[in-house]
Amino acid sequence: MKQYAKACLLLGLSLPVWAQANMAPALSTQTLAEHQTFDARQGVAVDEQHFYAVNSFRITKHRKSDGRALLQWDGESDQHGPLIHLDSGMVWQGKLYASHSNYPHWPMTSSVEVWDTASMAHIATYSFGTELGSFTWLDRHQGYWWGAFANYDKVQKGQTQAYGLTANTQVVKMNDQFQILEKWQLPAGILKRISPMSNSGGSWGPDGLLYLTGHDHGEIYVLALPDYGSELHWLATVAAPDIHGQGIAWERSKKERILWGIRKKDRKVFQMLVPEIAPIPVKAAQPIRTPGHFNQQ
Repeated sequence: MKQYAKACLLLGLSLPVWAQANMAPALSTQTLAEHQTFDARQGVAVDEQHFYAVNSFRITKHRKSDGRALLQWDGESDQHGPLIHLDSGMVWQGKLYASHSNYPHWPMTSSVEVWDTASMAHIATYSFGTELGSFTWLDRHQGYWWGAFANYDKVQKGQTQAYGLTANTQVVKMNDQFQILEKWQLPAGILKRISPMSNSGGSWGPDGLLYLTGHDHGEIYVLALPDYGSELHWLATVAAPDIHGQGIAWERSKKERILWGIRKKDRKVFQMLVPEIAPIPVKAAQPIRTPGHFNQQ
């Protein structure tokens, strides 16, 4: 299976559905640096000079060069503070945008929270209210906001049914007001792999592909928007042995293919080099028939 997947990637071919459902990592990241933090429990965001370790209710700004902690926004408590469950973050135009939800409470509510990166002061919030699930990541790509509303097969403490069902997880495209414009579902093979949890992290790569992570596994799923329908097209799985899912962020201040991630259990942040992914296959010719050649079966 690994040899088959690698051959397809090298030839720029897409894998058929039966192969995607069992796709094993044929590629792997290379760790370039690691930093010990006290807040890297949910995700990481990066800009040119700094990285930001994201906890459920705190964010700490660190210097990239040596990992030194510089500033911390402290929400105090994941149960009683102003925020409950931050997840992934990304930096755009001097502001840190982070996904937030009331996970694991019911009904699910979510928001986008914004900080000024210079002062680490919280400056804005955009509420989704009760939406499609728990908002777990967001990113900026081609003039739009993107993110995911996660659902879970796990039955949360004090609840009697699964927290939304993992299969209901959706990747969304949004305008500048965070209004949802389009939605896509994840392939069945990825849903099976990340269950009973869900899609925790996501970031658009420099190659125009979407890189997603689950909650537990040291692997990154590479996807593209489909030519038809509502299911994302699964191109490859990249092994990332130093991280265990959670929030990720592409390095956009350098030309190298550098991705940042975390390992929740010991709160470490990792800077990783990601291998090239084969180009997306060119869309096949339109199946248009002329008179005398119509399919009438």
